[in-house]
Amino acid sequence: MASWDCIVIGSGNAGCCAAFSAAESGCDKGARCPFWARQQTNSSDKFSLSMSCPREWAGGNGYYTAGAYRTVHSGLQDLLPIVNNVSKEQAESIDMDEYSHEDFLGDIMRVGEGKPDPVLASAVVNASRETIAWLADRVGIPFMLSFHRQAYAVGARQTFWGGLVLCTEDGGKGLIAAHLRAIEKAGVEVWYNCPAVEITMEDGAVNGVVVEKDGERVHLRAAAVVLAAGGFEANPAMREEKLGPGWGRAIVSRAHLTTDMSLLFVPCRGDADAPTEAGDRVLTNQFTKSGYPLGIMVNSAGKRFVDEGEDYRNYTYAKFGKAILKQPGGFAFQIWDSKVIGSLRVEEYGDGIVKKIHADSIEELAEKLTERGLEDKEELVRVVHEYNQAVKQHEGENPDKTWNPAVKDGMSTKSLSLPKSNWALTIEEPPFMAVKVACGVTFTFGGVDLDPETAGVISDKTSKAIPGLYAAGEINYPGGSGLMAGAVFGRKAGRAAASIRETSTGLKQ
Repeated sequence: MASWDCIVIGSGNAGCCAAFSAAESGCDKGARCPFWARQQTNSSDKFSLSMSCPREWAGGNGYYTAGAYRTVHSGLQDLLPIVNNVSKEQAESIDMDEYSHEDFLGDIMRVGEGKPDPVLASAVVNASRETIAWLADRVGIPFMLSFHRQAYAVGARQTFWGGLVLCTEDGGKGLIAAHLRAIEKAGVEVWYNCPAVEITMEDGAVNGVVVEKDGERVHLRAAAVVLAAGGFEANPAMREEKLGPGWGRAIVSRAHLTTDMSLLFVPCRGDADAPTEAGDRVLTNQFTKSGYPLGIMVNSAGKRFVDEGEDYRNYTYAKFGKAILKQPGGFAFQIWDSKVIGSLRVEEYGDGIVKKIHADSIEELAEKLTERGLEDKEELVRVVHEYNQAVKQHEGENPDKTWNPAVKDGMSTKSLSLPKSNWALTIEEPPFMAVKVACGVTFTFGGVDLDPETAGVISDKTSKAIPGLYAAGEINYPGGSGLMAGAVFGRKAGRAAASIRETSTGLKQ
């Protein structure tokens, strides 16, 4: 029976953070801190801890992200030392507000409608800036300012908006590549194609896991086990069961092999022509379609159904994805005119990335959209005309207001029963463009309760941490908080797991 100091199950951001943290905190180097790059199958099998993945699928959902990290910071000067894409000259033309502890925690609680655990949320917020420094300095994550996602050119200046300013070089691909380099250098042994099927316990404490390796079950003893295995988003049957009717048809926008350990979900908007059962490891997050605040969205009946300018897209894309799923047919159309088409992110709306419908009039656009599922072209024309009139009315009543996508500009259509609260411009200057979008399941989250200091898994029976069992992963979030939470709790779990080694006996080979 093989013995180890710490076993981490999961190859994503959280798992890699836990493995590196355990190694640097005292777990023996070499073959002492193995972890399994694993995810779960699309089948509707009963609950199991994991199904392994091959080396080329390493990274879990983290690989499919834009590599965005939300963190507390005191402004541009605080972050310049850790980013690699800002020259001294560029820095002089950047506007960036500070993002306080109160801002971050308030955003989590607001977006989560008061449901997130405030203690766990606070643990993420309070450790965020320190963890960013650890990721940059110790792990070697290459950070950048997210000009392409979180800033708009306002005059001659780059203005950041929505509190989220950091991303990783080459997005999720670069993030996972950096993580894998770090754990290899730290001496972490990695086993692929090796599902963990059971956690074993002795005298009330975890003492290892049972894995399937080369067709045989093997019991590996360990003083500590860290679960960083993701959720059940790739399992249509479980989505239908846990989330409700209709969720089985949502597009899987991330890893296509994930586990069934969590209880909640985060939807997103995605290209309706994206692969339905898995993300694309080349395009990764490019199927996301986040340009709706610059235009409008209508359903198959030609009607608007959300306030596209309610808030920055960081805070609305999850709820809007859910709203799209509830529309007839489970899809919608995003529509813009020539004034803003050039402001859409190229990585999401570029040629070859999405099927775009162009037209020289709204009537022509409506006609073309009938071939893509629009059922009432006359209603679409009426809705756009009504929307344009409301924009003009507001502009006439508020001549001092100017359109600015980097702030909540108050450019609205308040006279409509469903207003657009910010960034409302007329849609009347050809050419026009539309894309068809659907709801994509990004990940599920919630899962087990954790000790906020150690990331220890809390027992339902005792309300205390189960000795030797830790977990890390997603929380309900404004954009960029998922990777941050995984890093914070992954680091804590690794440190706590390493501390067990100092007091455990009989677990060495």
